[in-house]
Amino acid sequence: MAWDSVPWFTEGGAEHSSEVARLLAYAAFAGGEGIVGSGDLRVRALSSPAAAVNVYPGACAILNRAPGGRYQAYAARLPSADQVPVAATGAAKRSDLVVARIENPYSAGETWPLPGDPTVGPYIYTRVISNVPATTTSVRQIRPNDSSITLARIDIPANTSSITQAMIKDLREMVAPRARRRLYTSSPSGDQNWAGNSKGQWVAWPPAARWTVEVPPWATKARIMLTVAGVQVMRGGVWGSSAWKLGTLQGESVTLDTGAGDGSQRIHLISADTISIPSSMRGTVQTLSGMISLDDDNAGVLQADVATTCVLDVDWAEDPTEDET
Repeated sequence: MAWDSVPWFTEGGAEHSSEVARLLAYAAFAGGEGIVGSGDLRVRALSSPAAAVNVYPGACAILNRAPGGRYQAYAARLPSADQVPVAATGAAKRSDLVVARIENPYSAGETWPLPGDPTVGPYIYTRVISNVPATTTSVRQIRPNDSSITLARIDIPANTSSITQAMIKDLREMVAPRARRRLYTSSPSGDQNWAGNSKGQWVAWPPAARWTVEVPPWATKARIMLTVAGVQVMRGGVWGSSAWKLGTLQGESVTLDTGAGDGSQRIHLISADTISIPSSMRGTVQTLSGMISLDDDNAGVLQADVATTCVLDVDWAEDPTEDET
């Protein structure tokens, strides 16, 4: 089979095929598909719930799944919100899938109807595929040959005509989600003794476990793990919890309990959690600190010293299902 004779880009008035142009989009999206920004094409109930949903503005990449469409993708944008009707249910509940679909009758092997005006189409639509299995998470499960991406599933109770936000499950995926992982380490240069806390209250400790971190402007969630290794317990046992705190957000706590021993020992304080990053925190500089809360009836005390090492692992991620802005 011969080459497509006009590669992108050739001078002299050469006519470039739509297939080569879609190849360029495919390469730009690294062969992926999905929404471009984490807030793009969100499906939301109307401010006054009714038999419709809104799809918010955004952009996306959609692979061409027509016969012969290998290495081709469409780039599409929705400049203003698209309101899409959703049929009411009867005596039984129903699940509908909301997708963005290319309907290009000129692509080889496609059977879509011709548009009224070929110059403006339209060739892309928000479509509601009704009565899908309630476990459906992708349009590939029900229409594998469509050039489309999944936006949401709507799980509608019986005898319902108004769609509320609680019925909508976000199923968007990004074409190229960003990620950034950072590792921080520190050790005290001298003794850092636990300053104590009122029973049931948290304090930042040790001072060595304190960093200034930059929150990426695109981050919608973070996986954070903090280890303070080799903390010395002296003059008795301790019982309490350790955690970390990013700005005003504190992660899940982990219980520590050395028993009632009266000798010196070394323990590790470990805490980890995954949190959503609010829009107000993105693109800002925040303090991330180790936190501890000990029962003030304990006889023991804690000391971080030159034998203690603090390790902070922060994995920032861009996830559209976490973006509610």
